[in-house]
Amino acid sequence: MSLAIVSSRGLDGLGAPPVAVEVHLAGGLPSVTLVGLPDTEVKEARDRVRAALQNSGFEFPAKRITVNLAPADLPKESGRFDLPIALGILAASEQIPGKALDAYEFAGELSLSGHLRPIRGALAMVLAAGARRDGFVLPRESAREAALAHDARILAADTLLEVCAHLTGQHALEVCPPFDGGTAPAVMPPDLAEVRGQMRAKRALEIAAAGNHSILFAGPPGTGKSMLASRLPGLLPPMTREAALESAAVLSLTGQFRPERFGHPPYRSPHHTASTAALVGGGSIPRPGEISLAHRGVLFLDEFPEFDRRVLEALREPMESGRIHISRAARQADFPAQFQLVAAMNPCPCGYHGDPKGKCRCTPDQLARYLGKLSGPLLDRIDLQVEVPALSPEALQGAPSGESSAVVRARVSEAFDRQLRRQGKPNARLEPREIDVHCRPDEKGAALLRSALTRLDLSARAYHRVLRVARSIADLDGGGAILAAHIAEAVQYRRFTKD
Repeated sequence: MSLAIVSSRGLDGLGAPPVAVEVHLAGGLPSVTLVGLPDTEVKEARDRVRAALQNSGFEFPAKRITVNLAPADLPKESGRFDLPIALGILAASEQIPGKALDAYEFAGELSLSGHLRPIRGALAMVLAAGARRDGFVLPRESAREAALAHDARILAADTLLEVCAHLTGQHALEVCPPFDGGTAPAVMPPDLAEVRGQMRAKRALEIAAAGNHSILFAGPPGTGKSMLASRLPGLLPPMTREAALESAAVLSLTGQFRPERFGHPPYRSPHHTASTAALVGGGSIPRPGEISLAHRGVLFLDEFPEFDRRVLEALREPMESGRIHISRAARQADFPAQFQLVAAMNPCPCGYHGDPKGKCRCTPDQLARYLGKLSGPLLDRIDLQVEVPALSPEALQGAPSGESSAVVRARVSEAFDRQLRRQGKPNARLEPREIDVHCRPDEKGAALLRSALTRLDLSARAYHRVLRVARSIADLDGGGAILAAHIAEAVQYRRFTKD
């Protein structure tokens, strides 16, 4: 047999299209040629595979070897094709039976000794493969992650020799049982009760957690903005299995997923020097950015105006659609990005604008340039905008007051369950036509909202966001009709200005 075909998977955004690894042996000068748009990592497989085969006791054929990764128009990257290439060479040279390869899909990077190393995107590949074959053979570390997909049969291997022993019937590989992640979080989230004072900001954080709303904290340095943001993951309702799988699959694409964290919302906090590609994703072979890595979780942007304006403007579309589409000359990719934005900012470059003691020394031009990085359309998309004032000495020295995260989370979970029963999605994701159905205020609330529209000059987008926030407040209050009090509180969170 001079031709062997081994099934594997590539990565295209969050998708994992099938890749056929075709290996052909022919006469001529010994050589290895890889075709099918392989990148540098894949081209280097020829040296890793040669050493792995020889160190595992197999013969590396002294022939002209051609490896085709089909389809030819799909770019191939990373070392995940090492294992299928090695198996294809062994089957084409009749060192293992080629028929045994048909029942499985394979992926794994080989070390020079023949041991298997973990790969990126294992969960995404297995979710795409499903249960269409007898099993998916993966390195042991990647197999544990992939076992989160309960409808797939995952076989774990440590070495190339173990895979070959399974294919020849000498020793079966271990089947990974279905895995549901760790039984407890690796690190307990910080408690909301530790934040001193700031009752209004805590209330806003609870509303944001209940309805999946974005929130902006503005105030001088040291008032607790970052502390508040770090408490949000501990207030969020439990993730559904579907949401947890989506989040895990995206993190898996960059090798950052940890199985023990399955079911816990991600919390991403990039530095303000992050580029547009780092935040929204990109590259010649598109990779997910921070907004996708925060999918179904929290994206915290501290020092909000210090980010480059182009970076911030790139957030506008995914905040509305919940997805990011990355287009390059030769390739496009689509990633989910249903993140919950939490932003924090100072009122001016020095941080003390409006301080009654006159600490601020910023000129009007400096203040205008600083706040000018936040465009009106971007601020319009942030549901809650909250002032976080400096604490008094008494509040700072007193004992922490307020409810614990566990108590608040119980209320948030009840409110979130009401939303799912009523409309099947969080309030922040309601479309305009759904807002007309589910967010209709009573007569007094409608009159108050009309007055606010006129006095505050709210845009149509802000009008819809006020109704969504009011709906979340009503859900926290028992889930009844939206009253004037709910509208009044929601309007209070739209009064942030750049003056």
